[in-house]
This record gives sequence, structure tokens and C-alpha cells, in this order.
Amino acid sequence: MVKAKESILVSYQDNIIAQQVIIDGLKRKLNEVSLSRLGAFIAEILIVALIINYGYHWIYGLFTIVPLIVFLFLVKKQTALQLELNYATKLLWVFQNEVDQIILRKNGYDNGDVYTDEMHPYLSDLDITGSGSLFSLINRCKTQSGLKLLARHLLKPLDRDSILQRQEAITELTEHIDQTFHFRAQLQDHKPEQLLLIKDKLERLLPKQLEFTNNSLLKFYTAAVPFITVGVLIAAIIFQGLLWSVFGLLALFNAAVTFFNLSKINQVYYGFSGSSSQLNSFSGTIKWTEDVDWKSVYIKTFFQSGSSDLAVSAQIKRLAGIITAFDARLNVLLGGVLNLFALWDLRCSFRLAAWHENSSGNLVEGLLRISKFEELISFATLHYNEPEWTFPIINNSFGFSCQSLGHPLIPEQVRVMNDFELAASPTTDIVTGSNMAGKSTFLRTIGINMVLAFAGAPVCATRLNTSIFSLLSYMRIKDSLNDQTSTFKAELNRLKMILDATANDPNALVLIDEMLRGTNSRDKYLGSKVFIEKLISQKTPALFATHDLQLSEMEADYPLQVRNYHFDIQIAAGEMNFDYKLKYGPCKTFNAALLLKEIGLTLES
Repeated sequence: MVKAKESILVSYQDNIIAQQVIIDGLKRKLNEVSLSRLGAFIAEILIVALIINYGYHWIYGLFTIVPLIVFLFLVKKQTALQLELNYATKLLWVFQNEVDQIILRKNGYDNGDVYTDEMHPYLSDLDITGSGSLFSLINRCKTQSGLKLLARHLLKPLDRDSILQRQEAITELTEHIDQTFHFRAQLQDHKPEQLLLIKDKLERLLPKQLEFTNNSLLKFYTAAVPFITVGVLIAAIIFQGLLWSVFGLLALFNAAVTFFNLSKINQVYYGFSGSSSQLNSFSGTIKWTEDVDWKSVYIKTFFQSGSSDLAVSAQIKRLAGIITAFDARLNVLLGGVLNLFALWDLRCSFRLAAWHENSSGNLVEGLLRISKFEELISFATLHYNEPEWTFPIINNSFGFSCQSLGHPLIPEQVRVMNDFELAASPTTDIVTGSNMAGKSTFLRTIGINMVLAFAGAPVCATRLNTSIFSLLSYMRIKDSLNDQTSTFKAELNRLKMILDATANDPNALVLIDEMLRGTNSRDKYLGSKVFIEKLISQKTPALFATHDLQLSEMEADYPLQVRNYHFDIQIAAGEMNFDYKLKYGPCKTFNAALLLKEIGLTLES
């Protein structure tokens, strides 16, 4: 592990220790508050017992108030401490996850398995999604929109301008890496689909559910009812008599109004029930993004001016306040009193309608901004964790060259780096070599780093220059009993997909590993040869890994269109050693005879 990465690991480990100290301290404070609450409760019981034994006196009555006030204060204090503890625990998880990622290659975020598609041009072959994949290495997203955005950028190349803008944005976001840990901690309890449910509620459901608030008479009465109710109550207390009956009828009328609109109120409420804490979390998450004076063009596109002068975070906080007030109905006694005196549920519905009219569009924009930021934060975290990786240079004209290119999913302790460069014009580069020598890994190394480059991310290389290619791969061909597809038929289907794509895409780059494994050696050779000739006629560049040395002989017939490379083995004292270094020319040394000898079989010359 390089020294820079070691210091990053130490930094994460120091943060873990610091967070653990904070958590332990908060737990001690919570225990102290719990004991104090118990003390206040016991004190209240003792005072009540004194009153029962010795009779009521105003001093005893005064004393009963003190433990009650202390108890309520401690309840509020305990709630605040519990929120701090929950947040500290989530931040600890974020730091621990980074340590697990660096040391164990284990990521607690989604691995993108749901996006796996065997028919995709390169996804399965290059380990882009699923367990141990590039998606799993990069992902720091919790929202469904963020996950989809990350998948989209890994499954299809961006245009050059977007790539360069994302490089700039990732660099800028990496400068704020400490804040991104807090950003992620605030989203830690978020369920992937929750943000989309809120978005759907605001855009589609809520406008219809709030139609009943357009009733002007109901709106006027709801606004006036607290004053009317309090006025009648005061009058009844002062003048007594029939005014108490009037007050009772008024309360009954308010109850009837609430009951008449109850089904509509419930529809409005239950779409947001219990979401106030999540909305407050969203507010805190978004506020940080609003407070930074972003310089990169790409991040600036996340912000659009809304109709309201309030920041999106403030608008979300206001919504959370309305939902919190609405939650008073969960307490049967409190909710009943508030509805009898003030038509509380209706008041909250009208407040929500006013908020929706002024701020819902901005909130939807703000919620989507969370997903955009967390997707970009995923790449910024990769950039921070891999300081030796570099941003590629993206060229308009055809070309690819790299120095010290390695596979990002192979731990750096065993990762072997290679240099490589495409010819000035498209060629088919045939890579020969023994089993386990590194042919397949090299092709995947080229492909997976291109995927990173075309997403605007840093690549596992000291230098990489490339134009934008449409990647097409042929590596892990599987048969299918369900589809009644043999390996050979699956291979033909893949070849047809590649030929159809290359015929219409001048930017295609083909990566093939051991073509036509499902047929005999003669047909395999002839089929591979005619396929390479087709690519040559189309001027489609390709890297072609094979054990078949006959194919390397095509260089004689096509000296300008075919190049030979190889990975070899060194045999010393009967032992095989692989250096996994790419070399020019066809392979001369193979390991089949040695491997067969190990199991008791000898090849005759």
C-alpha cells in the first residue's frame, strides 16, 4: 500500500476512535439523564404521598410542580442526546465502511446487482455490477435515484464535455471530503425508495388529495375557529349559564366538521406520517450543498432558481414542521382537544396546501439534488481513497495509450501494471499466452478503466489518453437451460450482437477472450479468422485474446492491421512463474505440458 493511501487509512481509523469516544460519552450522559428522570419521578411520588398523609398545603402543591418541570426538561434533554447518539453511530458506520473497503474490499452499500444484464455490451464481462464489482467499489448512494444515476454512468459512455465537467466536479467535491462523510451519515437510515415515494406524493397524489382545501367557507371558518372557541369559553367562564351550552354545541360542531372531512384529512396525513425526522435529515443534508460556493459548472447545474426566496433546505424544514404539528393527532387526548378547540387537522391541511402551492416544485428539485450529489460523492470518495489514480485525458481523435495501467478490483499489493497503446489507425491486436498468464485480466483491465474514464472518474493508471469508445465484449459466454441455448448458440448470438453494433458505430472497440469455445478446434480457428477479417474490413479496433497460435500468423497477411502481443511464463526447476507483463510478439511458451505432467500425463513430441 502506497504511503499516501496508508495515511488515508490512518485518518479513517483516527476518526473511528474519535467517534467511539463521542458515542461512549453520549451513552454515559443518557444513563445519567435516565437516572435523573427516575429521581424526579420518585420525588413526585414522595410529594404526593406527603400530601395524602398530611393533607394539602399550597407549599406542597408548589413542590409538586418542580419535579414535573425537571422531568419534562430531562425528557427533552434525553431526546436531544438520543438524536446525537444516533447521528454519531451513523457517522461511525461511514468511517468504518471506508476502512472495510480499503482493507477487506467490503462495502456496506448496494452492489448494483439489480442492474446486471447479460445482454449488455460489456457489463457482465467487465464486472461492472454485482458482488465484487466496480459498482460495489464505487457506490456510496442510498437513494434509488442515486443508484440509477450511478448505474447509468457506468453502463454508457458520456460525451467529452460531460466527462471533463465531471472530472472538475469530482476534484472540487474531493476538497470537501470531510463534509461528504456527514452528508452520507444523514442519509444512512434512508430507504432507497423513500425519496421517490415523497416525490410521487408531492407531484401526483397531494394535489388531488388537497382539493377539499379549496372550499373558501371552510378555510375561513378554520382560520377563525380558535378565536371563536376561546372567546366563547372566556365568556362562559365569566357569565356562566347558557354560554356553557353554547360552548358545548360549538365543540360538537367542530367535532362534526372534523369528522365530515376525516377521510380526506387521513389521505393527506398518512402519505407523510412519520416522515418529519427524515425530512429534517434531508433539510440538513441539502443545507450543506447550499452553503458552499461551488465553482464547477457540473455542480452548478444541480441548482436552479425557484419561485421562492427561501432556500430549499428551509422549505423542507418548514414542511417537516407542518408534519410534526400534524403528528399531534397521534396523541388521542391532545389531538382531540386541539380539534375541538381549533380544528387542528384541518388547519394543518390548509398549511400544507399553502406550502405545496409555493414550495413543492423546489422541494422536488432539492430531493433530486440529493441523489445527484451522492452519486458524485461516490466518485469523489474513490478519488480521495485512491490518490495515486489519475484523471484521463479525453481526446477527440481516435487513440488510446496508457502507462502503468492496472485493474482497479485487484488489490494493489498483487496488482501488476502494464503499458499499452493502440496503433494510430484501427488494428486487431492478438494477445496469446498460457492459461493463467494474464490475457483475460489484461482485456478486462483495458475495458474497466475505460468505463471509469467515460464516467468522468479517475483511472487506475499513472497516465491514460483515450478517445471515447463504445465498448463491446465477448468473454463470459454462458449456456442457458431455461432458454434452451447451448454455449455455441450463445456465442453466435453474442457475435451477431457485436457485428450488428460495429456495422453502425464507428467508435466501437471490441474485446474478445477465446472465441468459439463451444465448437471444434478447426471451426474455432476458421471462425475466429473470418471474424477478425470482418473487423479489419470495417476498420474496427479489437483486442483478441486466444490460445490459438495460428491466429498470430495473420500478421504476415495483414502487417498493418494485425499486431501480436503475449503474456508468457518462466519455468524454473519445474515450477511456473508468471510476471503478468504484456510483451510484443506471439507467445512461445505454454504451460499445458507442465500442468499435464503434474497429474501424471506426458505429451509426446
